[in-house]
This record gives sequence, C-alpha cells and structure tokens, in this order.
Amino acid sequence: MQILIPIDGTDASQRALDFAIDMAVGMGATLHVVHFTNNETDATDAIMDDARERLVASDVPDEPELTTITVDVWNADRVGEEILATVAKHGYDHVVMGHHEDGPVERAVFGSAAETVLRAEAVPMTVVP
Repeated sequence: MQILIPIDGTDASQRALDFAIDMAVGMGATLHVVHFTNNETDATDAIMDDARERLVASDVPDEPELTTITVDVWNADRVGEEILATVAKHGYDHVVMGHHEDGPVERAVFGSAAETVLRAEAVPMTVVP
C-alpha cells in the first residue's frame, strides 16, 4: 500500500502525519509526504525538516519520500486539485490529511483541501481532526 500525506505545518497536519506514520508502520505501507506551496521559503524548509525528524524517529518500513510541489494559484481548492492530480499520477492507494475547523468566513473564502479531495471520491481517505 502507498499512502500520500500532504502537510502544511499546522497542528492538524502534524497530527495527520503522526497518524499516517503509525498507519504505514502497522500496515507495512510506503509513505510519501508532500508539501504544496506557492513560494518556497524558510517556512517550507522548517515544515519539511519537522516531517523528516518525525519520520527518522519512526519505524516506517520503506524509505519515505518527501517532496515539495509549487502551485501557481494558492487556495485550498487548488491544493485539493493538486493532491488529486498527484494521486492519479502516482497511483496512491490512500490519502491521510489533517483538517481543522474553520469559521464560516474562512470556509467561504478559502475552502478546504481535505474537503476537495474527500468530495472527489477518487481515493480512500482518512481525515484526522
């Protein structure tokens, strides 16, 4: 099994990464960690360094992949579409994503990448609150 875990550095994303690590260890799965951004900065490096540290401290069976993907248009729906395109391109079997509750204004303006992926019903998905 191949698991995709998109991360963004939020607490919800970190909880999802920990869950995905446990899932990969328990199932003997391959884990691919990806961070989508519109501009690589020191924050991007910090997000990936944190993920790398969590992976090194775990017993993930195969060498996990860590990738940063740059997207031109930056909103949650676009990130959700990029996640779906990544799933289709690489044939992932499962997606694990963090999701935090936003207020109605934030949801109306930004949407939710997790919601975009979930509604597409293109791949089995676990949403970690």
